[in-house]
Amino acid sequence: MKDTHASPATGPGGARRKARRWALVSFTVLATATALVGTASSASAAPTGCSVVNGGNFAESTCTGGTGEHRAIMRQQHFNPAVGVIACEGPWVPVGAVSRAPCSSHPVISVAVETR
Repeated sequence: MKDTHASPATGPGGARRKARRWALVSFTVLATATALVGTASSASAAPTGCSVVNGGNFAESTCTGGTGEHRAIMRQQHFNPAVGVIACEGPWVPVGAVSRAPCSSHPVISVAVETR
């Protein structure tokens, strides 16, 4: 007599389907975990030990650790209030190199290091 209560997974070839399903689930979990770990490690590798120098009409930034890039940014107030703020940005450079942002001789509002 035929067993009408048997599921397709317990019939012939059912064990293989279960094994494939578990392999697919395991692969999906592993791929997701790998993607998450990869994302976290790249975010933690940002430049570190950064400093900036205010030279009056220029700013320089340096970073001594990590990976990625950085640049110096200087903001000045133009003598003519109608002109407003002048933003001077240096080039993106790797850790260990100096980024120099040349600017004019207006009053300095701020200097900063931007990282990525």
